[in-house]
Amino acid sequence: MLRAAILLEAWSDIEVLQHAAWLGPLLVAALLRQNGLATNHLASLHLGAKNIPRERRRERSRSDRLLAFVDAIQEAALAGLKEHDRLTMAKNQMERRLRERRASSRLSDLVELVLSRPLVSTAMIQDRLKVSKQGALNLVGELGLREMTGRGKVSWVGDRVMMAFWTIDGLMLAACQ
Repeated sequence: MLRAAILLEAWSDIEVLQHAAWLGPLLVAALLRQNGLATNHLASLHLGAKNIPRERRRERSRSDRLLAFVDAIQEAALAGLKEHDRLTMAKNQMERRLRERRASSRLSDLVELVLSRPLVSTAMIQDRLKVSKQGALNLVGELGLREMTGRGKVSWVGDRVMMAFWTIDGLMLAACQ
């Protein structure tokens, strides 16, 4: 982790790309993944850094900046654990609705699809689960998902169809709020 902190510090000092400072934390996260420290995901270092005061991240002393970055990694890890707990709770909540269902029910497949994607459209459900449009809407209704826009159905705008995006009831992802 200290190597990642030093790498990000060097990225900031050298200013490799002045108009793409956001790229540094992404490259550091990719380095962590390549080294096997975060093999299954890219650490969201920005998520932790926003919880550290700007003054602390921009200290004059390099050691203070490095400590702030290490604290940002800790904050990002805590946020990731909270997100994991939230998704586990959502999965448990949806699995309760699967009790006493037939083994051939597509509802369990829909649970896995919803948990693997932050947004799910009716077209995605149709494509992945190989069901009709009405079948997809029925599954969404049985699982208790809701449309993000607040409407309950697909709305027409001119000649185009606006897709209905569904999220877990009461457990929307932070990026979707």
